[in-house]
Amino acid sequence: MNAKLDRDSIVAAAFEVLRKQGLDGLSLRVLAGHLGVQAPALYWHVRNKAELIGMMAATFGASASRAVPKENTWSARLVAYGHALRQAMLLHRDAARLCAIARPIEDPETTANRLAAPLVAAGLDSKFALSCQSSVIAYTLGWVVYEQSQPMHEHLAKMIDFSESYDSGLRAMVRGFAAEIADKKKRSAKKR
Repeated sequence: MNAKLDRDSIVAAAFEVLRKQGLDGLSLRVLAGHLGVQAPALYWHVRNKAELIGMMAATFGASASRAVPKENTWSARLVAYGHALRQAMLLHRDAARLCAIARPIEDPETTANRLAAPLVAAGLDSKFALSCQSSVIAYTLGWVVYEQSQPMHEHLAKMIDFSESYDSGLRAMVRGFAAEIADKKKRSAKKR
């Protein structure tokens, strides 16, 4: 394949290897072979497999962050983000496993600001926004694990519709966040 090497082309090629060989077959040596280069050529762009996996996992969050809800409310943003994250992950074999082992590629402050900003702009305080967003990410990751595990998928598919059940759970979680906000306001009012 010998294409121009940069981080984007390396990540794109890594997803091709993931599609063909799965997470267990993904290595820098295999990726280098797929790209038609020697493994040391990759080290100019990617330090190691852990960084590669982190870069790959980051693409799912980046894709989900571009989701635009019909309403500009924090709750609609959370639902849109969750659905977009799930869809992005379902496009790639072993995506949930990959995300579960990925090391973040950005520092915690950058991640916090990136995740919280749209929710803060829509009315949540930063700390609660991060808590909500983290819960949606964790729920989605767990859900996709079930969808991408063939034995569990086959078992659950006999009982539920994955998309409908995911949506119901996500919306229930977001309604729970709204209830928590209302409870905090009541507790705060009673203290005055």
